[in-house]
Amino acid sequence: MIKLLRSFNKKDYFLILICFILIIFQVFLELKMPDYMSEITKLVQTDGASMNDILTQGAYMLLCAFGSLVSAIIVGYFVSNIAATFSMNTRKKLFNKVESLGMEEIKRFRTSSLITRTTNDITQVQMFIAMGLQLLIKSPITAVWAVTKILNKNIDWSILTAIAVIVLLATIIILMLIVMPRFKIVQKLIDNINDVTRENLNGIRVVRAFNAEEYQENKFESVNTKLTSMQLFNQRAFCVLQPIMYLVMYFLTLAIYFIGAILIKDALMIDKITLFGDMIVFSSYAMQVIMSFLMLAMIFMMLPRANVSAKRINEVLDTKLSIIDGNLTKGIDNIKGEVEFKNVSFKYPDAEEYLLQNISFKASKGETVAFIGSTGSGKSTLINLIPRFYDVTDGEILVDGVNVKEYKEEVLHNKIGYVSQKAVMFNGTVESNIKYGENGKEITDEKMKEAIEVAQAEEFVLKMDKQYDSHIAQGGSNISGGQKQRLSIARAIARDPEIYIFDDSFSALDYKTDATLRKKLKKYTKDATILIVAQRIGTIMNADKIIVLDNGICVGMGTHKELLQNCEVYKEIALSQLSKEELENE
Repeated sequence: MIKLLRSFNKKDYFLILICFILIIFQVFLELKMPDYMSEITKLVQTDGASMNDILTQGAYMLLCAFGSLVSAIIVGYFVSNIAATFSMNTRKKLFNKVESLGMEEIKRFRTSSLITRTTNDITQVQMFIAMGLQLLIKSPITAVWAVTKILNKNIDWSILTAIAVIVLLATIIILMLIVMPRFKIVQKLIDNINDVTRENLNGIRVVRAFNAEEYQENKFESVNTKLTSMQLFNQRAFCVLQPIMYLVMYFLTLAIYFIGAILIKDALMIDKITLFGDMIVFSSYAMQVIMSFLMLAMIFMMLPRANVSAKRINEVLDTKLSIIDGNLTKGIDNIKGEVEFKNVSFKYPDAEEYLLQNISFKASKGETVAFIGSTGSGKSTLINLIPRFYDVTDGEILVDGVNVKEYKEEVLHNKIGYVSQKAVMFNGTVESNIKYGENGKEITDEKMKEAIEVAQAEEFVLKMDKQYDSHIAQGGSNISGGQKQRLSIARAIARDPEIYIFDDSFSALDYKTDATLRKKLKKYTKDATILIVAQRIGTIMNADKIIVLDNGICVGMGTHKELLQNCEVYKEIALSQLSKEELENE
């Protein structure tokens, strides 16, 4: 928690200092009121006391109360400002950190957990700052100041107050020991709730198609019941605190008055009024002491969960990045659009076996290199190493003659036009999705329209209500899979990159659209390097070089005709899609 709170800036510390001064002033005024009450008590019981004197003391009490109110309002405003600013800055810092995380770290934390940490966890810490900052300053000051006021009043009353404080502290400590470990579990259960909810919403079509609503409800019910049970236990534990607090307060007041009544009965007449005034003042100050610990108890109710949340936030902020940004801003001057794998091997961080082994090839400017193989052979993983979604385990990847690890990530990504296996659309318009991102070049309207035409998306975009300004829902839920793929391809084309990466990006297209798109693309991107992952032989048979993968090993490399003659794996794949006669005709 302390580590997280160090992010306060100079303005925040200045406001905290003002709050500290105002709270001291507020405590002074509140502790001054019992003195005026004692004077009023004495004046009421003193013969010859005038009403003006009583009203004057009452007016002082009202002024103290009003001054305390104004001070509390100002402190509340400043503290709210500090908490809201902290929340904004921390959420921004956390979001930026998540943006810089590699795929390894994102998978380790899970998307649902990162969402919880960015929302619920930061809110918990914000609430603690908003309330805790006031109470943490006010409570100890009030308690210490009130104790100094009553120390010399009466030893019996002082012992009673000390016993009451010990009972309260013991109750708070026991509750902390019981509840603290469970708050960590609560935040993890909230992660699980988000996970199940997100899974259900993303897969709503499949859920309905398979009549699995009841299954999903039971799955959610199971996680929700665990969270509810844990929260109920925590709340029931804290429910014990308030009755004990009030029981201690009322018993203390009763005991002070009981002892006071005995002392007044046995005292001389001249001392009775003084003792009565002291009893009123002592009971008021004793209540202030108890209320201070009551406020501290409120802090201790919030602290465990806020502390757990702070640790979860710091866990993300302190994560060391597996992908370290390089320094180079350009490749070798006379090389452009060249990609070379040199003895590249790769395995996932939590895996024992290599997924890719000893892969070597070179793709020069203007060439089309395709990758094919059975499911799980490592095709997508291989091309995802180029933009550094993961770093190679062994060997090296060169882009324009420079190891990808040496580039600044922004520069490396500007060289690439990437189309993912799953077409991703963002909430916005057709135009905003095509012009998405920043690559140092302005994407004009003409460029956008040209990219849409090449990607064979023009025929459905122009039929939409607002054409290029038509709305695209989050995830592209209002357009078909083939339309999403074509818009994704158009987005890459509009960047006009040196290297195009198509990760099985033609799978949702019909054969006619696929053939037309590839023909247009070949003409449009003649000066760029194209890397294609595909399952269809028809998509890649005209590639300059085809690399055949089998269980992460390169078992064939060459043109379509060459591989049909000398690569059994490729031949099997080809014959599973086309007849022998069709292959011979091709």
